[in-house]
Amino acid sequence: MDVGHVASDPGAPASRRRASVKVTLVLVLLYLFLVGVGLLECGIGHLGSGFTDSLFHGVHNPIVGLLVGILATVLVQSSSATTSTIVGLVAAGVLSVSDAVPMVMGANIGTTVTNTIVSLAHLRQSREFELAFSAATMHDFFNLLAVAILLPLELTTHLLSTLARDVAQLLSGGASGGTFDSPIKGAVGWGVGRVETTLEAIAGHATAMGVLALLTGLLLVFVTLTFITKNMRALVANRIERTLNAALRRSGTVGILVGTVVTMAVQSSSITTSMLIPLVASGILVLRNAYPITLGANVGTTITALLAALATGEVDALTIAVTHTLFNIGAIAIIYPSTRLRYLPVTMAEKLAAMALRRKPLALTYTLGVFVVMPLLGILILR
Repeated sequence: MDVGHVASDPGAPASRRRASVKVTLVLVLLYLFLVGVGLLECGIGHLGSGFTDSLFHGVHNPIVGLLVGILATVLVQSSSATTSTIVGLVAAGVLSVSDAVPMVMGANIGTTVTNTIVSLAHLRQSREFELAFSAATMHDFFNLLAVAILLPLELTTHLLSTLARDVAQLLSGGASGGTFDSPIKGAVGWGVGRVETTLEAIAGHATAMGVLALLTGLLLVFVTLTFITKNMRALVANRIERTLNAALRRSGTVGILVGTVVTMAVQSSSITTSMLIPLVASGILVLRNAYPITLGANVGTTITALLAALATGEVDALTIAVTHTLFNIGAIAIIYPSTRLRYLPVTMAEKLAAMALRRKPLALTYTLGVFVVMPLLGILILR
């Protein structure tokens, strides 16, 4: 029996080696991602206060900050990239925590555009499209409802950011100043220093150096996140499918935990939620069973910004990253236990999908209107 078992799986050692290579590659990419965040901070410092003041003019208005977060995330198709960039800006002193809070909330809304676009692929099959569009937009409606409840609360009481600062100070060893000792920062600082030295040799003056560092940092953040997501998906794809199917037979709380863990593993809420669309469209997954998993994805995606904040060694940067996490946990804690609110996003999504089924151009109008036209017009008018 043992011989037969060994003979039946001759590719196991090679498969383990490939997995080991992928894990090593992910760790290298994660380090380069953190270097990219460090370069953002470095580049902004070289560009000076005049540049940053003009770039972020208007974000003191929380609605503008919210819309900037939505539009930025739609453009880069990654809330992790947006929130990590915001963490870098806060660490550099360009953004205050209070200005950054609406932006990370906007990133939560903007990231749902990916699964909404995925659902449009089912337009030709009426029943599949109705289910797929419902599965996609219930995430939209949940995040919109979360912002509608928690943004006014934060603006009037600063509850989230105050609690986040307490948590950040606890995580940073009780630091009360602007910085804290982080072993991650030391390791990442070495890589930032090497890149900075190279860029200084290329650039002729401080402004050119700032631009080069900023562009290099942005490139590293986006490229490394893309490949981290790709490799992690390859590593855990089969496990994810089994886990999601197992969650169907469990409670909503288990679904939330599954969504959180899966998203932390693949470093992308868009992958988790987009995987649900064809499962719901084909009838494998019931819409209301998929719903808790999308909520967990909101929490899981915040791990990237937390890692980026730890690499900066700045209490404010850690505060905004923790605020993002508390926002998503708080939204679930407020909405999900309430019998009135729990399935409101699902009901709204089902009604919108039924309307879109009768008038299919409405689906495209909704997607462009909510994620592109309205944020862009709002920024132009209010800024």
